[in-house]
Amino acid sequence: MSLRLSTVILPYRRWNEGGRSAWVRAEQLGFHTAYTYDHLSWRSFRDGPWFGAVPTLTAAAAATERLRLGTLVTSPNFRHPVTLAKELISLDDISGGRVTLGIGAGGTGFDATALGQEPWTPRERADRLAEFVPLLDRLLTEDAVTYEGRFYSAHEARNIPGCVQRPRLPFAVAATGPRGLRLAARHGQAWVTTGDPKLYENGTPEQSVEALRGQLAKLSEACGPVGRDVAELDKILLTGFTPDRGRPLESLDAFVDFAGRHQELGFTEIVVHWPIPDSDFAADEKVFERIAMDALAQLT
Repeated sequence: MSLRLSTVILPYRRWNEGGRSAWVRAEQLGFHTAYTYDHLSWRSFRDGPWFGAVPTLTAAAAATERLRLGTLVTSPNFRHPVTLAKELISLDDISGGRVTLGIGAGGTGFDATALGQEPWTPRERADRLAEFVPLLDRLLTEDAVTYEGRFYSAHEARNIPGCVQRPRLPFAVAATGPRGLRLAARHGQAWVTTGDPKLYENGTPEQSVEALRGQLAKLSEACGPVGRDVAELDKILLTGFTPDRGRPLESLDAFVDFAGRHQELGFTEIVVHWPIPDSDFAADEKVFERIAMDALAQLT
């Protein structure tokens, strides 16, 4: 499978003050998918503008024609499967079937306490995701769903006519632990990783590659018991969180080298952050655009 290049556009700008133009430009540059983060607020952006993922993607769907759209990632931290399913079916319809749902367990950031609850433990986050994903799968594929679980319930929830994409829009499951990898194997059309967070501060790019090789091996192991061929799943690397940090965006050659090493591991999609001045995602926009337009031709 040939490598795909995608981007993630953080929702920090008003739509008419640079927000819309980024999504339109992403399509013009030929990105496969443009994602956004599905948070209530995030890290250093907490005290500045930050807009909702689903309305942003809906506006992006109306402003573009071919670009796939998605979240990296949605989590149970402030979402419920019943209401999320309704929004996703609507978004898939408006976009003409161009939506991918990135989904994961979430973390202990601002989303974890914004509704007034205590942050969930890692075990509870895993428990909730293990219930959230199968229920959302049903809600997106069945006309009516009734379910009573430990964390989530649905009572005759109707989702007619369902997704444009059949049997439903694809899930890209973010996971590195055994339970999450099993969810990706059973329910995912793609798997997402940011690498090994323990290596971010003091690790090396070579150590990161080996850690990713290990994650891919565990994904393959998780596929066996559920009868999935790991080759069926897209493997997505969200960049910016490995020891390489922003270096792959410093030049076309640097990116081609980075992407080539990860393509050899088995990754099918590389996601780069749209440049944001004065942030961890600062990058030269001209170099960024050259990478978008020219890098894949050097990797085929």
